[in-house]
Amino acid sequence: MSADDVLEFWFQQCRPWQWFRRRDSFDALVRERFGEAVERALAGELDHWSCGPSSGLALVLLLDQFTRQIWRGEAKAFAGDPQALKLSLEALERGWIAVESQRPRRQFWLMPLLHSEDISVVAWAIPLLEYFADAATADVARRHLLELQRFGRYPHRNAALGRVSSPEEMVFTQQSQP
Repeated sequence: MSADDVLEFWFQQCRPWQWFRRRDSFDALVRERFGEAVERALAGELDHWSCGPSSGLALVLLLDQFTRQIWRGEAKAFAGDPQALKLSLEALERGWIAVESQRPRRQFWLMPLLHSEDISVVAWAIPLLEYFADAATADVARRHLLELQRFGRYPHRNAALGRVSSPEEMVFTQQSQP
């Protein structure tokens, strides 16, 4: 498994609708093809991928996106978030996102910021998403920020993370289900 395999799958073989819509068959495909690579990434065995922009982005995908497909509804879905956030911040600092010509790649470099439960990180991400990604993704970040301002966390993660939901969070998660 190489970083190029990850990038080719995500940006060439997949369609954008697959990135954001829940489909058990897609989750199973990601698990089958990339489960071992994700485990290696979580264990730090692929940290050398962080040395370059393309391989770094592949590592972010493994830690931030593929974890969510492989362990949807489980605590492990969020296990790569700290590593992915660190990589995203490093990519910003190194200028890798600024020189990336493809908008979807810039967007996925920034997704760990959007997934953070740190209000300041999500607030800081909004103008970055406006500039480097698109208004729709920045709007998602704005909704996430409102959720964090209201609850201090993402209530839809509570069950997976073993957190007790407040009555207000229970109502919110029931109302926000598709």
